Amino acid sequence: MNIASAIQAIGSFAWIVFIGLLVLMAVRASRNQPVKGITTGVISAAVAAILLTTIGAGLVFIQPEQRGIVVSAFAAKGYREQALQPGLRWIIPFAEQVTVYPISRQTYTMSAVSNEGQSAGGDSIRARTKDGQEVFIDASVVYQINPESIIELHINWQSRYLNELIRPASRNTIRDAVSQYGVEEIVSTKRAEMETLVKEQLAAKLTQNDLLLVDFLLRDIHFSDEYAAAVEQKQIAEQQAQQAAFVVEQKRQEAEQARQVAQGQADASVIAAQGAAESRLIEANAEAEANRLLSESLTPELIQYQYILNLSPNVQTIFIPSGQQFILPLPDTTSTP
Repeated sequence: MNIASAIQAIGSFAWIVFIGLLVLMAVRASRNQPVKGITTGVISAAVAAILLTTIGAGLVFIQPEQRGIVVSAFAAKGYREQALQPGLRWIIPFAEQVTVYPISRQTYTMSAVSNEGQSAGGDSIRARTKDGQEVFIDASVVYQINPESIIELHINWQSRYLNELIRPASRNTIRDAVSQYGVEEIVSTKRAEMETLVKEQLAAKLTQNDLLLVDFLLRDIHFSDEYAAAVEQKQIAEQQAQQAAFVVEQKRQEAEQARQVAQGQADASVIAAQGAAESRLIEANAEAEANRLLSESLTPELIQYQYILNLSPNVQTIFIPSGQQFILPLPDTTSTP
């Protein structure tokens, strides 16, 4: 309790005392009892009550988050041109009256849930999209009174600015913004863009009426039951299509894997065949080269020597005729088989 309220409370108590003493004095007077002492108390209580009431009516305490508009019977325009700032302030008792406005941030919520918004029932905004679909928007408007133009607000709106300005301006701006987008856009790719559009247009409207838009919050977007069911069926169909595409891709990958395995086996067979052919060619070339070298190294003496070696294990005695050059006639190696 501030000092102004305390003085007003004491003044009210002084009036109660004054009335009580006045009643007591009347009762004693009706009984022909002395009232001289009570009369002094009545006068003292009346003076204290009037003084305290006057002081209490002239003192006003403005909270830090408030500003006061003074309506004055002595001002040329009927009001003081400067708002009362925070603190204990003095006004002319009974000739001036103060209306206090909060300048702190306030939130106005419009929601389908009854206990979330300012309205007792559901207060969601019904709007239609560019393609004719009905949607319901839940939103919150965070605003505050412009301290620099609070007197103009009082003159134009008084305390009606919430129900007669903020609520209709917000709902109208949201409906206009929704009508510029398709239903799929506002729930996916264009939601942030639509929210920015509402914020810019609503800020301009509030500024023209001595209010400041702090923030606009797009809380939720929901649809009619029919459209929600259609969206659900579409999502189910898209999921089934994605599953079918996944199966096709899986089969394609399996076929590609089998093709690559078969190709690998075929390549391995070709490589093995090429290796065998090259190996056989190398062997044939080696045999031909060996035969060539062998044919070049054969001489009659070597052939005779080898011939003797092959006969020697079975020969016990050899008779050599006189005058013969060879032991035995050599085989004819020049004849064609």
